[in-house]
Amino acid sequence: RRPPRSTLSSSSAASDVYKRQDIYSISFLISTLWIGPFWFAMMINPYSEKTNKLLNKPLFFLGPIIIWFFIMFLNPSGLIDFFNSASHPEGFFVGLAKGLSTKAGVTAMWAHMVAGDIFATRWIWRDNVKRKNNIWLLRLSVFFGIMLMPLGVLIHVIFGRKNNHLVTTQQ
Repeated sequence: RRPPRSTLSSSSAASDVYKRQDIYSISFLISTLWIGPFWFAMMINPYSEKTNKLLNKPLFFLGPIIIWFFIMFLNPSGLIDFFNSASHPEGFFVGLAKGLSTKAGVTAMWAHMVAGDIFATRWIWRDNVKRKNNIWLLRLSVFFGIMLMPLGVLIHVIFGRKNNHLVTTQQ
């Protein structure tokens, strides 16, 4: 015996929602795992030519950016809601919170944050290498560049920038 039509359509709709939920979870995970090899290369072998070549291309932040666009493609209303949050009747922050409180909003925000973190961490790494800073200072600032980016930048600016052993080129 078949269930009534309304049960089938709601079951199908629930299945579609479940599949989309999985897409967001997988996208969240991929954007997190994408930066791992770059981060580990900067920490484990920061002075290697291989690390330099790996981080010389935009590949290190391209994954999270592509995921952000993918999420926006799946849920274009989220981007529209974001732009309209300034005119939300309850105020900007309420409108922003409503948009970010969805699976799509959290996933897109996370991909955006991960891309920014790896971009800032690459700058920290490159500047540490250029200044020939202590390996442990480099590793500490790169570690926190991903884990807690403002702290990584602060560690680098306070301690790493004091080392003025910049490599100069002969002209």
